[in-house]
Amino acid sequence: MTERFSQLAESSPRRRPDFWVLAAVVLAVLVLAPIVSIVWIAFHPVENIWPHLWATVLPRYLMTTVSLMLGVAVLSAAMGIGAAWLVTLYRFPGRNWLVYALFFPLAIPAYVGAYALVDLLDYSGPVQSGLRAAFGWQTARDYWFPETRSLGAAILVLSLALYPYVYLMARAAYREQSGGTYEVARALGAGPWAMFWRVGLPLARPAIAAGLALVLMETVADYGAVYHFGVQTLTTGVFSTWLNDGNAGGAAQIAGIILMLILLLVGLERVGRGRARFHGSARHRRPIARQEAQGIWRWIAALACFLPFAGGFLFPVGVMLYHSAKAPEGWLAPGLGAALANTLIVGAGAALATVTAALVLVYALRQSRSRALHWVLPLTLIGYAAPGAVLALGLLFPLAALDHWLADGLLALTGHDPGLMITGTALGLGIAYLVRFFGIAQGALESAYGRVSPVLAMAARSLGRTSGGTLTSVYIPLMRGSVATALVVVFVDCVKELPATLLLRPFNYNTLSTRVYELASLERLSEAAPAALLVMAVGLSAVALLARGQRD
Repeated sequence: MTERFSQLAESSPRRRPDFWVLAAVVLAVLVLAPIVSIVWIAFHPVENIWPHLWATVLPRYLMTTVSLMLGVAVLSAAMGIGAAWLVTLYRFPGRNWLVYALFFPLAIPAYVGAYALVDLLDYSGPVQSGLRAAFGWQTARDYWFPETRSLGAAILVLSLALYPYVYLMARAAYREQSGGTYEVARALGAGPWAMFWRVGLPLARPAIAAGLALVLMETVADYGAVYHFGVQTLTTGVFSTWLNDGNAGGAAQIAGIILMLILLLVGLERVGRGRARFHGSARHRRPIARQEAQGIWRWIAALACFLPFAGGFLFPVGVMLYHSAKAPEGWLAPGLGAALANTLIVGAGAALATVTAALVLVYALRQSRSRALHWVLPLTLIGYAAPGAVLALGLLFPLAALDHWLADGLLALTGHDPGLMITGTALGLGIAYLVRFFGIAQGALESAYGRVSPVLAMAARSLGRTSGGTLTSVYIPLMRGSVATALVVVFVDCVKELPATLLLRPFNYNTLSTRVYELASLERLSEAAPAALLVMAVGLSAVALLARGQRD
């Protein structure tokens, strides 16, 4: 009997390790490594300053962050939901171009809006200088003016930069609703306000919750805007504790609180979306018939939609164009060309690597029958939810350990010390971008995979195609639109990313975002304006793709 089993074992083909499963595990480990690293450092600090943090700065950081989140949530929801409702249900002057223009603030990093606002309204800015000249005031003691660098200003700027997330989700939800629902509501005597509060808003609540979750995650992650306004949040606390105090353990403990906030937001969004489910009652859904706004309400609706667009896009672009025109030599300033080249190279490389990794991971999970492996997909979304500062802190230590291990190995083999090959180069920055924006590419490509019929893949396999051949000859050609969109969106986010770039960039290595940050921090906005305009121009490319997919 034993001999028989050994003969069968020898005659049966050996099971080769599944490349796709192995690739999925490796990519998942790479994306989750920073989070695991943060938790480890937080629980094993070299010097435990948690009691000191809790007794001094941590409550202030936490309360300021929560206040900032609440303010941004309320203001961005008011602008996003209101604008989406108006452009979907009503016709008014300018509606046909405002419906797309309301997306444009997504192209403007919040820190650029902060620099523009401070430049305009600060003591030495044109507004206060004009007031002093007009009324003969000599100093700030002679008149009252709102504090420019304040929590309220940070809430305003972040809301103007982030409300398009809510607008995008709410508008999509309103467009998917049936016009018959509103016709019935009107027949029952419901006016515009009643239809908004009792019909439109409840039906769109899951989508609005998803948009608000994105807004709040971006708010928690922001560093450039809140730092410029002098607002001390948990993210600025990570920078201060790590860079100024030199305590990585304390920074990791603050980062752990940020992660808990993010996970709480994600959990609340999932719970809210899971409990609120609405389905169309008719087989053929009628689109909503827009009503003509009457009288003065036509202009109120136009103004309500124009103001968020003007504040979030026209204002920062106008300020930067003014400074750029005032000092055109800034376009030829030393360092701008190098910063542009660095941005294009590392951003394009990171976008290509991120989208390729997402293609492989999602395809691998589709090929695998392992239930346990399918839990990997939701976990890899944590990277996008985590702020750039948190990921940078979590990546630096594992990457530094890998760097030293590789350098020691090459030194032992060749007798030559190569130095730091990852953390000492732009490669480490590219890895941070991959981890940070992997969730964006994954979400886009997972949706695209679902639109490809499995019959096509089975036909390719029956004709002798391998798994890799099926991916390259069937899936990728059919998904090329989604792949291109994912590449552009990830590239734009890489260009705009500031916290991770500041922490992980090599010495004397600037990108457009860090150049803007450094020069604006030194009050040299005229020199920062060209780099800021280039960042915004890149952002507009992604917004144009987004608006193209949202045509009426």
